[in-house]
Amino acid sequence: MSLWARMQKSEAAPGLAMMFAAGLGFALANSPWADAYERALHLPLEIRLGEAALAKPLLLWINEGLMTLFFLLAGLEIKREVLEGVLASPKRAALPLAAAAGGMLVPAAVYLLVNLHAAGERAGWAIPMATDIAFALGAMALAGKAPRGLRAFLLTLAVVDDLGAVVVIALAYTPELAPMALAWAAGMLVALGLLAWRRVAAPAPYFVLGALLWLAVLKSGAHATLAGVLVAMFLPVRHAHELGRRIEHRLAPWVAFGVLPLFAFANAGVPLVGEEALQWRHPVPLGIALGLLVGKPLGVLLGAWLAVRLAGAHLPTGANWRMLAGVGMLAGIGFTMSLFIQGLAFENDLARGGADKLAVLASSLAAGALGIVWLRRAFASAKAAG
Repeated sequence: MSLWARMQKSEAAPGLAMMFAAGLGFALANSPWADAYERALHLPLEIRLGEAALAKPLLLWINEGLMTLFFLLAGLEIKREVLEGVLASPKRAALPLAAAAGGMLVPAAVYLLVNLHAAGERAGWAIPMATDIAFALGAMALAGKAPRGLRAFLLTLAVVDDLGAVVVIALAYTPELAPMALAWAAGMLVALGLLAWRRVAAPAPYFVLGALLWLAVLKSGAHATLAGVLVAMFLPVRHAHELGRRIEHRLAPWVAFGVLPLFAFANAGVPLVGEEALQWRHPVPLGIALGLLVGKPLGVLLGAWLAVRLAGAHLPTGANWRMLAGVGMLAGIGFTMSLFIQGLAFENDLARGGADKLAVLASSLAAGALGIVWLRRAFASAKAAG
């Protein structure tokens, strides 16, 4: 078996690739090549069709362009699990949905509590809400072989978290949504629905409509990666030969070893310079750190407990409460959306940002490390118990 084939079969390899890329980006941002690194990320790239043009820096093409492919894969996996997998039962679906709700509300509450007397800093309340899907799943892979239901639980929780963050961005941090672009997006969704209804098996129509939907969502002011999840909802996945399964199979290795490491490389480059970058006692970085490290696991466990107690939900097959606690820790890996929301929350305050970003990175790293260690022990204990 070739090295490429072995890498595709390894559950830990994608996580290791992302961590290496993130470390490389951070190192370059704090090296003599920092200026070249920044210039490369802000290199303008343009797509032009006649008089129409879309010009964005390279960083945006990565974060809102290439990452849409990851959200497409995540959406396909969620849809498959909902239709015929561990999430097909309403009682099973209730657990990750409730855990995600708790994992959004409690961190936001912790942040607001820390910033209770700092009126100008309350705008960052949503920074610790979201979970970085890519890093969280990579960290779970590094922890060992997880029960299938536990991985689906984390994936669903993280997707709901990020979709919730997108809604928050649209409602709280987007100055104005463009009605015409939203109307175009709605039209693309209707067209995708017609393709699904007619059970069109060719990928080209979905690709064209998906690209137009992505452009409409981007122009609307919402986060463009939402288009990936929306397209996935219309792709058929019930049988191994259907289009959604084929797309998932072909895209998965390129996303795991191309898109995600590139994203990590581009977003982890936070320079450790300036006094502001080291102001850890400031309410904002403190609120971010406590929200991710304390609020996330508490919120996930509280939401899951309420779902079990009040809605009759069941834990994922093969999982226990100790494993769910580890998932709650991994949910504290904010990274992507946390950095994105930080920039939106304080975009008019050019004097700050370093300490906030370092809080996101350091807290995400700590949450990942704690979650990996915790889950390794939980998996070992479950295996020993038989």
